[in-house]
Amino acid sequence: MNVLNRQLISMYAKQLRVPTFNQYEEAIRQMNQDKGFDDFLVSLMRQELESRQESNRKRKIRSAHFPYSKTLEEFDFSYLEHVSEAQIRQLASCDFIQNKQNIVMIGNLGTGKTHLSIALGLKACMQGLNVRFYTAANLSNELIEALDGHRLLKLEKQIAGCDLLIIDEMSYLTFNRHQSELLFKVIANRSERKSIVVSTNLAFSDWLTMFENQTMVAAMIDRLTYRSFVLNMNSSKPYRAAFAAQSSSPV
Repeated sequence: MNVLNRQLISMYAKQLRVPTFNQYEEAIRQMNQDKGFDDFLVSLMRQELESRQESNRKRKIRSAHFPYSKTLEEFDFSYLEHVSEAQIRQLASCDFIQNKQNIVMIGNLGTGKTHLSIALGLKACMQGLNVRFYTAANLSNELIEALDGHRLLKLEKQIAGCDLLIIDEMSYLTFNRHQSELLFKVIANRSERKSIVVSTNLAFSDWLTMFENQTMVAAMIDRLTYRSFVLNMNSSKPYRAAFAAQSSSPV
């Protein structure tokens, strides 16, 4: 192929936004001699589709704002005492998102709630779904800042547009009236519309230590648990503590 045609292919690929078409030489090398031009075109178009899907998955993961990456393959299921690996694997299919259901993980420290939340979020991103990860503290602070900056409606629309909202660490702080009301509104607006994953160290009966309004707490719990999966993540041998013990043991 002459230089002019190479340049034209590169230019057209850029203008048409099909960058993998620049890899036509590799596609040619991989083709059998008995294949025709239609097979060549199918090969190029398949490469372009796969490239776009991979780019989309990476974009979804970046937009989710996970604090770090955690996968199910890295999780040690032997520490789970009340939840089966099969149940977690089923949730990883993300059918609960399609069914607009929630997951609430309740358990003591170091039992893998955050790990599983991120892992499920990554699975959703790999399926092309929109995910957003927050700690409860960060979400409440962003809502207050948006309210003060007259951007609350915009932020609420962004959150509402997520197929899956993850609220981690719903337990460490107490929330004032404004924070409580804004958090409740986010949760209530997603009820039976979009999915939420919540992790907490506190039993539902202790949520009054976080929120002042008893009626609002009851309504929030009702919306989170309706048609949802409530996972008992309590463990007598939390794996993070076990890992720390192993790390500090003399060699």
